[in-house]
Amino acid sequence: MIKLIWLIALGCIVWRMIKGRWPWQGKIAGKTAPSFEAAQARALLGVAANADRREIVEAHRRRITAVHPDRGGSNEQVHEANAARDVLLAQLPVDV
Repeated sequence: MIKLIWLIALGCIVWRMIKGRWPWQGKIAGKTAPSFEAAQARALLGVAANADRREIVEAHRRRITAVHPDRGGSNEQVHEANAARDVLLAQLPVDV
């Protein structure tokens, strides 16, 4: 039984060295499917999954205009809109 545990541990270490992650971690989020956070951000800003930087920034600007405290919104809504913009912009590929 001890040999089996050592063999499993060694297999996990080898897996980590080859794949760069532990076997129980699953696939890297964001590369296979959009995260729930990104889906919420897109819904909040009202943009499509394939929105580019310009569309995200314009949608953010519209959302901020609608929820700004000077127009009856709240600081929390502004922070949510900013966080949604940041999440979506972070997922875009970097232009070189």
